[in-house]
Amino acid sequence: MNAAALPPSPRTRVRRVAELANYTPAALHAIIDAAYLCHIAFQDEQGRHCIPTACWRIGGHLYIHGSNGSRMLKQLLRDTDVCVAVTHLDGLVLARSAFNHTMNYRSAMIYGQFEKVSDIGQQHAAMDALMEKLAPGRLAQVRGGSAKEYAATTVLRIALDECAVKQRTGGPLDDAGDMAHVVWTGELPFTHGRGAAIADARNTSALPAYAAAWATESA
Repeated sequence: MNAAALPPSPRTRVRRVAELANYTPAALHAIIDAAYLCHIAFQDEQGRHCIPTACWRIGGHLYIHGSNGSRMLKQLLRDTDVCVAVTHLDGLVLARSAFNHTMNYRSAMIYGQFEKVSDIGQQHAAMDALMEKLAPGRLAQVRGGSAKEYAATTVLRIALDECAVKQRTGGPLDDAGDMAHVVWTGELPFTHGRGAAIADARNTSALPAYAAAWATESA
C-alpha cells in the first residue's frame, strides 16, 4: 500500500491472501477502465440478485444506465447499500499439487449507494463518455440522443470511496514436499483479443479508423 491508498473498511479489508490486496485508486481505476461489464448484487422483495450491466468511469465514480422502467435501477435508488464487482480472468495456474492450482486475475469490489444523475447536462456528458469508451471518435459521427430518449433513460453513479482490489500474477507456489513430483507446471494465459470489425449487411459507409484499429488494440 502506498501513500495514495485508501484505508480499507471492515468489509473491504482483504483477509484471505492479504498480500494480493491493493487499495490504491490507480489500481482500481485500471481495472474499471479495462471493463465493459460489471455485476451488481442487490436485494428486493423477490430475493437476492446479481445482474451484469454496462459500466464506465468518470473521475471518482462508476456509472451505469438503463431504462426508467428497470427493476434493478429502481431498487438501487431505494437500497442503502449495494456491492459492485468487476473481474478480469488472466490465466490458469497449474501447480504440482491439485490443491495448489489457482488463477491469475484482477478484481475489484465497490461498496456504497447509487445516486441518480439528475442534472440533464451531467446526464448527457455521462452518456457521451460511455460512447467514447465504446468507440473513441464515434460520438461525432452518430445521431445524438433525442430529448425523448434521454427522458426515458436513467443514469446512476456510485462513488469509488469504499473499494478493494485483489489481483494475482505469476506462476504456481508449490510446496517444498511436492517439488520432486514430475509434472508440467506453469500458466495457461487468457489473451483478451479482438476480432476484425464486421460490417452490417446494410452498411453504406467506409470503415472508420477506430473500427479498423479495433483488432490491433489490446482488450
